[in-house]
This record gives sequence, structure tokens and C-alpha cells, in this order.
Amino acid sequence: MERNDLADFLRRRRALLQPADVGVAAGGRRRTPGLRRFEVARLAGMSPDYYARLEQGRGPHPSVAVLTALARALRLTADERDHLFRLAGHQAPPRTGGDEHVGRGLLRLLDGLPGLPALVASDLNVVLARNPMADALLGPQTGFRGLARSCTYRWFTDPALRRRYPAEDHEHESRAQVEDLRAALAARPADPLARELVAALRARSAEFAGLWARHDVAVRRSDRKRILHPAVGIIELDFDILATARQDQRLIVYSPAPGSAAVSQLELLAVLGQERFTPSGTGARHLPG
Repeated sequence: MERNDLADFLRRRRALLQPADVGVAAGGRRRTPGLRRFEVARLAGMSPDYYARLEQGRGPHPSVAVLTALARALRLTADERDHLFRLAGHQAPPRTGGDEHVGRGLLRLLDGLPGLPALVASDLNVVLARNPMADALLGPQTGFRGLARSCTYRWFTDPALRRRYPAEDHEHESRAQVEDLRAALAARPADPLARELVAALRARSAEFAGLWARHDVAVRRSDRKRILHPAVGIIELDFDILATARQDQRLIVYSPAPGSAAVSQLELLAVLGQERFTPSGTGARHLPG
């Protein structure tokens, strides 16, 4: 690990980013160029103290998950991300269908939707980046490891996720999850992670195994979602998957029908989210994995 070079690289890349580049409020005059340390830490989903130690060349050896989060927060290109990994003593991730690097353009689109819940997810339903409104609507998406990073895996194995949806919608959601996963497996049939996910779900969930046996395949690019939120009750939203340059990543946006109750419910969630994510203003959250 080249600790000093890593620290210098992080400082220089932070100085190149302006608040507007990542959807962060400028908050008055700044004495130094670029983002503040705590803003990068917030975007990367880590503590400001931890990030400060990395920039000072005295932090611990960062994990692959931490480096992935920093690459997204700092808007690194794929080449810059690979350089970051090498400085930290890690092998750069392969640039394959399972590569979780989210490009700058897609992150700018995410930052440009401050009033709507939006996120970037892989075709295995792993959330790679999200904005604060998505956090406010769906709850935090951090802290999961291994197969549990996939929302599809948690849907069939973790009752806590299902409690976010009315019980009468569970059957519809289960079918959609299975059909989407089968489409992902068809797109990359030899991918070990996709195959591991399917095998684990077939072993753990009789519901999943039964639906999987039906061989239904579909990516529901438009749908209606009803989410049971503890603060605003049931909120009904349009769910749209927007096409991206990469087949294995998608931008997902939740939006209310004009004049519906969901409009005011989202406005309330925006206030709750603003209170929750002070002091740095809002911006897309980039997950450490």
C-alpha cells in the first residue's frame, strides 16, 4: 500500500470536484477549492474521521468496499478507479458484466433528481448508488454483505424488507423479482455471482423455488409500487427503469402521479430527509458495498 500517494491522490481528486458536480449545496464561500472532507465522507457512506485519516496518510488499509465507495463519491473514471485500487494495494476489479463501477454521467443524472427517490442498481438488484429521497422512502441500503446486498435475496429471506410493502402486494412483487432475476441470468449465464444467488434462493425459499420453476422472464420497466412508510403511510408511486449505456445497470426512479396524495407525501419525506441529512445538504449516496 502506497499510503502517501493514496492520500495525495484523494486530496487532489477532492479538490477537482465542485459542490454542483455532486448535487451538494455550496453553503456560502469556501476557503479551498473542491469539496470538503466531510462531504466526500458523506457521499461515500463513511465517517468523516475515517476519511480524514486516509487523506492524512495515517488511515487503516481500506477495503475493496471502501475503495469502491470512494471511487463513486469522487466521480472517478474507470482508469482512475483502477489507479486508486493499485495505490491501496488491491488488484483493480475486472471490467466485466459484474463491474459495479457507476459512471460519472449516470451519477450526474442521479444527482439531478433531488425531488424524486432515485437509485442506481445492478441487474442482480444490488443498490450501487442512491439519493437522499430514496433513503427517505426505502430506508438505508448500507450494512449488507455478500448475497444480502441483493434486494432480491433479502425479499425472499428477510421479513423486514417485506414489511415495507402491503401484504396484498407481496405476490406481485415476488413474481416481478423472480422474472427480473431470470432475465439477468439469461444475459450472463456463466456469471458465478448470478448463479450463486439463484442457487442460494432456491435452497432457502420454497416460494422462490416454485416461481423459478415456472421459467417466467421479464424486466418490468414500468410498474406501480405501493410502499408502506412509517411516517406517511402507504405511498403509491410510478416505478420506472430508465435505460443506461450498460445492460447490467439501471437508473430507477419513483414518481407520483400529478395531483395524487403521493405528491404531498413526497414533499413531507423531503422535509424529513433534509432534517436527517444535515449539515451538508443533499447529494447522491454512493454505497461502500
